[in-house]
Amino acid sequence: NSLAYSPIEINRDESNKILYKCEEAVKVAIEVGYRHIDGAYLYENEKEVGRAIQEKIADGTVKRENIFYTGKLWSTFNAPEMVSSALEKSLKSLQFDYIDLYIIHTPLSLKSGDDLFPVDGNGKLIFDNVDLCATWEAMEACKDAGLVKSIGVSNFNRRQLEMILNKPGLKYKPVCNQVECHPYLNQRKLLEFCKSKNIVLVAFSALGSHRDERWVDQSSPLLLEDPILNALAKKYNQSPALVALRYQLQRGVVVLAKSFTRKHIEDNFKVFDFQLTEEDMKAIDSLNQNLRYDSFLDHPEYPFADDY
Repeated sequence: NSLAYSPIEINRDESNKILYKCEEAVKVAIEVGYRHIDGAYLYENEKEVGRAIQEKIADGTVKRENIFYTGKLWSTFNAPEMVSSALEKSLKSLQFDYIDLYIIHTPLSLKSGDDLFPVDGNGKLIFDNVDLCATWEAMEACKDAGLVKSIGVSNFNRRQLEMILNKPGLKYKPVCNQVECHPYLNQRKLLEFCKSKNIVLVAFSALGSHRDERWVDQSSPLLLEDPILNALAKKYNQSPALVALRYQLQRGVVVLAKSFTRKHIEDNFKVFDFQLTEEDMKAIDSLNQNLRYDSFLDHPEYPFADDY
């Protein structure tokens, strides 16, 4: 069972409160039974997540080998000579000897440095031209060194996946591709392609989005208010969120759910208490409109215009 955490960038006092809530939520999640924790350097909470996991290991709730932690290489570290040092930073913050799954966060490469989102004098993002095949070779080296168990990618389309898969001298193919995926953006073609290559599709924003004004058009429809999802929720006496999560599981998609409250964390386990019919699945399939909530990847440098 999977859980993802990412704080919103706000003022420091509020940020500290969110980081505390994140740390407590990870502990609750492990107590409830979650074992897959999805994190990232970008989220700026690896110390808190690592501290929570270490506390649950120390009190005997779980063993390290029972935790599956996903970390991500941020775009300012895509240059191959920076991959290892970026991973080491995460390992130190998490207090881990290894990360179970380490993935390239986006195929976009940003200017190297301490700024997560480097900008020029006009406030425009500063991109870097990095050969992702070279980045992948550095990822492979991290796996060979035993610092990560598996390696994968995130936000890659078919063309970018094929670039890695067809790379001369490929040692390890990506085990997964983590992308925005929900009933309004069901990624059908990309899912079919990934399945054909034995690459697991992992869904983030599976319930729509956090509605962050920096990345999300506030006029976009709210997924969980969709009439069809609500009708199915009523049919099964479940929430629309659980219907959306169950839909992904039945498609063979690994789904990430994000929550801070014990009730929601516990409620997400009810996704195993019911099953959608073939007709239900087709009804949810029909909701697809290729609606991408996360507009960061709509940048001209990254033409991710469709679901393939």
